[in-house]
Amino acid sequence: MKVFSKHMLGCFFFFVVHAIAAQTNWDRKIETALPEILKKHRELVSIPNVSSNTADMMKNVAWITDAFTNIDFKVSLLETTTLPVVLAEKTVNPKAKTILFYLHLDGQAVNPHKWNQENPFQPVLKAQDAKGSWQPLDWSKIEGTIDPEWRVFGRAAADDKAPIIMLLAALEFMKHASQELSYNVKIIFDLQEETRSEGFLSTLETYKNNYAADYMIIMDGPAHPSNVPTLTFGCRGVATCNITLYGAKLPQHSGHYGNYAPNPVFAMSHLLASMKDTSGKVSIANFYEGIPLDTVTQNLLARVPDNEEAIKKSLGIAQSDAVGATYQESLQYPSLNVRHIETSWKGPGLKTIIPEVVTAYLDIRLVKETDGAAQLEKIKKHIASQGYFILDRTPTDAERLLHEKIATVTSNPGINAFRTEVHSPIGIQLRKALTDAFGTSPVIIRTMGGTVPITPAIQVLDIPAIIVPMVNMDNNQHNPNENIRIGNISQGIKMCLAILAMKLED
Repeated sequence: MKVFSKHMLGCFFFFVVHAIAAQTNWDRKIETALPEILKKHRELVSIPNVSSNTADMMKNVAWITDAFTNIDFKVSLLETTTLPVVLAEKTVNPKAKTILFYLHLDGQAVNPHKWNQENPFQPVLKAQDAKGSWQPLDWSKIEGTIDPEWRVFGRAAADDKAPIIMLLAALEFMKHASQELSYNVKIIFDLQEETRSEGFLSTLETYKNNYAADYMIIMDGPAHPSNVPTLTFGCRGVATCNITLYGAKLPQHSGHYGNYAPNPVFAMSHLLASMKDTSGKVSIANFYEGIPLDTVTQNLLARVPDNEEAIKKSLGIAQSDAVGATYQESLQYPSLNVRHIETSWKGPGLKTIIPEVVTAYLDIRLVKETDGAAQLEKIKKHIASQGYFILDRTPTDAERLLHEKIATVTSNPGINAFRTEVHSPIGIQLRKALTDAFGTSPVIIRTMGGTVPITPAIQVLDIPAIIVPMVNMDNNQHNPNENIRIGNISQGIKMCLAILAMKLED
């Protein structure tokens, strides 16, 4: 592959791409420009981006500001209760429709000792050897033939700096090819997504007009494991519930009081077991109420190219829960999960005691048809039906002597789910754009299992939102050795070009 300096690359785009803009061969042009794009990605990933370090985050802001100003975007910093929100805007016509793109600049914290490289913020180019291990490559390798299976390892290499580079590269291609947008573009860069987007969410009322748009595209998260272009039309919400049961007032010697002082751990085991049957279905009354899956929806779910046996093998399970017939179907229902159980003793080693208290920490993944507060109320009613006197505080001595079964229940309704209809105008146009670009229909995910922290923004701003995930599923997101597959960078740029070329219709 021929190597271009930045000056030569610019000339190449202006004189050659402009001449054939109407019939642009983006694959060829992405391949030619890929070394320079990877250098930009390396440069951005090299700036540490843990949001607790304000100075580092402002270096990221400066990089983004320069990059998007250079392609004729107006870049503003919107003040929040914490770190600012970066808003980049390009208005082609005040009367045209507007798409609000959402990306985030921050990354998860790192433990350098768990990484297979010296510094998680010094990106390393790697190739997989015959034994499946990832071996470092010299960065000069990108000046030759680039293997799409190579990967760049570094914190935020995938989540979420790869999508930023993909969108930036696509916009640069369009500028050099003199291809105009047909709609207005706004881009939010959130500096605290990994810590629940506190700053951005605090601005929703103040900057509602700044964020106003017809549609929202969220460029975050991994694509389908097949790496086929993917569109995700919703995500589950999450609510939490903590249940505490009691035994004696203090921990008791298991010899002196075994068979006499009740052990609350056994009581908790019975209570939790009453909430689910042996097939994994929730037994709480009306927990799945109002969630019909019609034939159209079932057919849509069935078209997702999941390999059920491969999923089970990767999880190391012989049988999945029976809530849904398939993985995709299971995500269409609310879930009930015990995420942690603890007793009073938390020190090293074991003690022969009867615990005086046990707490189970639960989370409930919500779907569009369910409300967090309503699901939590169903859980409380179920606990009461098991004979428990329910409090939202620690019981008094008098209450302990009066009630045989006491439960302290505290809860948080959390974030409700969102889902945009697959056959909505923006859904239809995105599917067509990607189908035209790649010659095959994208994978359509009706609802993904996780929860996007910015879901409240979608609800407050009242914008139809679709997630366009572009990084490889096995990117080790949030974990040591986070990485991005180079083939996904190329494909992501092409996806962005297809989306940017859309002619939005009502």
